[in-house]
Amino acid sequence: MTSEAPELTGIPDRLDTVAAATARLLHTAEHLQDADLVDPSLLPGWTRGHVLAHLSRNADSLVNLLLWARTGIETPQYASAFLREADIEAGAPRPLREQLEDLAAASERWLSLARVMPADRWPTPVRNRAGGEVPATRVPWMRLLEVEIHHVDLNSGYTPADWPSAFVDRLLPVTVADRAAAGGPGFTVRATDTGYTGVVGEPETEITGPAAALAAWLIGRSPGTDLTGDLPPLTAWK
Repeated sequence: MTSEAPELTGIPDRLDTVAAATARLLHTAEHLQDADLVDPSLLPGWTRGHVLAHLSRNADSLVNLLLWARTGIETPQYASAFLREADIEAGAPRPLREQLEDLAAASERWLSLARVMPADRWPTPVRNRAGGEVPATRVPWMRLLEVEIHHVDLNSGYTPADWPSAFVDRLLPVTVADRAAAGGPGFTVRATDTGYTGVVGEPETEITGPAAALAAWLIGRSPGTDLTGDLPPLTAWK
C-alpha cells in the first residue's frame, strides 16, 4: 500500500497514533492460537501467518527508509521483490509466540528510530517499493496504513467499523483520489455518518454508506453489501 495521504499534525502525534494502532494489533494477535495461523486471512492466498510475517518485515522495510532519510545514503525499502516475498513465505509458518515476538520487536525498532529522527531530516525524499518518491514525513502514514488495514486482514474480529474515526477521515479521501487517478467508471461516494462527499471521474451513480464501509469497499476489503447504490467493478487498490 503506497497511497498518498494528508499529513497529520505533528510527527510525535503521528507516531503515537501508529503506536496505539500497533498495540491494538498485538492485542488481537495475542488471542490467536498456533492452529489459527494456518487459517485463511482476508487476502487471497495468504494465511494469518503470512499477514503477521508481512507486518514484521514491513516495519523493517520502513526502518530502511528512515535510515535513508537520516543518513542520506540510499537504502531501498526492500532489497528486491523476490526477497520480500521469500521473507514472508519463510516467516508465515512460525508458531504464534515467535510471530508475536518478531512483530513487537520489529514495530519497536521502527518506532524507536522514528522518535529520534532529527527534525531537519523528515522532509528528505525517499522512494517507496513501487518507486514513487515521497518525503520521509509520509512514512508514518505508510506504516499506519499497513497496521490498520492488515489488522482487518487477519480476519480475527477487527473490522473496518473498528477503525478510529481519525484514520477513516484520512483514508476515505485518499482512496477516492487513488480511484480518480486510476481511471475507470465514475461515481460519487457520500458518507452518511460524516457528510464527506467525493467524486471519481465523471459520476454515473452515487454510492452511500458509513465512511468506514465506503473506504473498505474502495480498497477491496469489502464487497460493499452494506452500501447503497449501483456499485461499479473496481480494480485492485495499490
